This record gives sequence, C-alpha cells and structure tokens, in this order.
Amino acid sequence: MARTIIETESKESLKSILIRTGFNLFPAYRRSGGRICFLSEDWKDVHVKLKLSWKTRNYVGTTFGGSIYGALDPIYMIQLIYILGKDYVVWDKAATINFIKPVSKTVYARFLLTDEIINEIILKVKTDQKYVINLPVDFQDEHGTIYAKVEKILYIADKNYYKNKQA
Repeated sequence: MARTIIETESKESLKSILIRTGFNLFPAYRRSGGRICFLSEDWKDVHVKLKLSWKTRNYVGTTFGGSIYGALDPIYMIQLIYILGKDYVVWDKAATINFIKPVSKTVYARFLLTDEIINEIILKVKTDQKYVINLPVDFQDEHGTIYAKVEKILYIADKNYYKNKQA
C-alpha cells in the first residue's frame, strides 16, 4: 500500500489497488504531481498526497498552485460516478481554492463521502431529478496544518432527466 498518514477504518481491495495504480498512471493526473495513496474498496474514502518536487515546484520554490488544485480536481466527481452508478450523471460545476500558506512539504487530502452524504444525494435526485452539492477538501501536512482549502461544487442528475434536458 502507498504511504498515507490518514487514519481510516476502510480497506483497500486488490481491485481498488489496481484502479488506484491505473489512475496514478493516467497522464493528465500524473502530471499534476498528486498521487492517490489510498482508495477504499467502496470508493467512499480516497487519500491523496502531493510532494514538493522539481515537477511541482514553482518559481519561488514552493508547490505550484496548479499542482495543488490539479491533484484535488477530479476526485469527488470520479468517486460519485463509481458510487452512484450508471443511472446518474455527475459533473464538476465549479470550484474555489483558498491558498492558506505556501506548500513546501508533502501534503495530504482526504475525500470522505459518508453514507449520509450519499443518501442525501440519492434522495434529492429522486425528488428533484438533479442536485448541486458543495463538498470541501483540505490539503494539510502530517501535523494537521492546513495549506489549501478547496470547495468543489458538483452537479448530479438522473441520467434520463439529463438526456431529456440535453435534447
């Protein structure tokens, strides 16, 4: 298992390890410098780490803001696609990032989707056919110091509703 400092009760499976490995090799994500270091077998718990290296370093010697955001950008959307399944459409709608302090070390982020969040999404989509949710995630070091806060806004819809809306 790749190194993560985040405590979890979740477990990886052989399948989730293979998916994690493939995701980390995908060129668009790999170039961000971020690495998924844990992917629970149910996709509800994902841990990402980002190291300061010559590939992620900016002009002033700290981690490039694009690397910070790029390492976090696709995770919630892909988690929800896998968790919700083929009857749903999931899109990133918007995001904001607040750079708290320069990143000059390895930082970690945890994407945790609880059963409550998933049930809320399913209920809202069942009721309204679509739902927009705001999900936060932070990059922090091994001591819990926060370096960046990101708010991801995702659009989730019933697939039939979405197809009819596009027509």
